[in-house]
Amino acid sequence: MGPLKLRILLGVVFVGIVALVSLAINFRVTPVVPEIEIPPDSPVAIGTPLPEASPSPSPITSSFVGQADLIVPVAGVRPEQLLDTFADARSEGRSHDAIDIPAAAETPVLAAAEGKILKLFQSERGGTTIYQLSSNQELVFYYAHLSRYADGLAEGDIVRQGQVIAYVGDTGNAGPGNYHLHFSIAAVSDPKRYWEGTNINPYPLLQNRAR
Repeated sequence: MGPLKLRILLGVVFVGIVALVSLAINFRVTPVVPEIEIPPDSPVAIGTPLPEASPSPSPITSSFVGQADLIVPVAGVRPEQLLDTFADARSEGRSHDAIDIPAAAETPVLAAAEGKILKLFQSERGGTTIYQLSSNQELVFYYAHLSRYADGLAEGDIVRQGQVIAYVGDTGNAGPGNYHLHFSIAAVSDPKRYWEGTNINPYPLLQNRAR
């Protein structure tokens, strides 16, 4: 066999080897995509969002429904007027973990239940705020964006349910003129560390009052 034929043969063998190696690599790295079946009698238009499961209260929230006898903490607002904003997104990837109750400026804010005023606090986000411990020491109520406290209110006070403790405002990051009460509830194991509680949704607890 002459030099020319030998070179041609070696070239063909080299190309074949490269092709086989390439096929082997593609076979190993290409993921297997499972087939998605769509029922033939239920065509889905392109761009149609998938249905979402209806949200349900977390187990810890459900454990307090019917047990925590709360009132809506803004004067004149009925349970059926509330909106569930607990899971709404907020800046910096945060979840709201509370409900907002819109009301006119200076509307009285009421104690949602009987309990002890733990802390009167000025917060960058919450503005003028109140932390209140329930009488059974299991829940902490947080009232934020207040315009001011009720006259004479002090840390350590025991307040009765429905007592005026503050007034609706737009302090903190609420935004000028966005008057509302930011109301959250946390279940706590240690009342002395009230800031470390687990947030639970106030909405079903306040709706339960209407039933």
